[in-house]
Amino acid sequence: MKIVATICARGGSKGIPRKNIRLLCGQPLLVHTIEAAKKCKLINRIIVSTDDHEIAEIAREAGAEVPFLRPKELALDHIAKLPVIKHAIQFLESQEGYRADIIVDLDPTSPLRTEKDIEACIRMVMTGEADNVISVTEARKNPYFNMVEIIDGKVQLVKQLDHLIMRRQEAPEVYDLNASIYVWKRDTLMDNDTIYLENTGIYLMPRWAIDIDDETDFELVEFMLKKEINNAREL
Repeated sequence: MKIVATICARGGSKGIPRKNIRLLCGQPLLVHTIEAAKKCKLINRIIVSTDDHEIAEIAREAGAEVPFLRPKELALDHIAKLPVIKHAIQFLESQEGYRADIIVDLDPTSPLRTEKDIEACIRMVMTGEADNVISVTEARKNPYFNMVEIIDGKVQLVKQLDHLIMRRQEAPEVYDLNASIYVWKRDTLMDNDTIYLENTGIYLMPRWAIDIDDETDFELVEFMLKKEINNAREL
């Protein structure tokens, strides 16, 4: 099977300027994801979609392909990720005649994944267990138990059942998207405009496998990586 990994890394970032190439444990954030993809033996090609020349050069040096520069209209703040991934796949098909069977999208801002995580998600799709897979972590807050909203001036639980939940363990399980791994069958990706489908599967990752949105997240991820590196040295 032809399995392509896409990594979307635009140049603009408001929360953390130049986030995708900021050094994390001594190397650009983007490179951590490229290296994880390279270690996954199921992946045939690694494509970085970027509008930025510096990011493109760093990606190439790390071993990824950058066959195009992303159009500016697909690199704006409000643009969702699905059109960007589809653009990359359409480019490979129209310009190279290369049609992937499975597409794996790996977000550079969620580097706390391993090649084993990536492989497990791919195999869920390869075996037909799911048409697409999204990675998640156990939710830090539960809308049935300790997440509230204000409606018409009244504070209430976001989601309510016909009985009161007294303990977190009694609440239905909910998950946080951690934006780390997305996998699709080719047609599933290209024929839909949402990741939430009838046969969508989830892959549960540890709660600390977070997505970097701000400086605090960046420092936490760096701490976790340094801890992992030190543990590896001690073995």
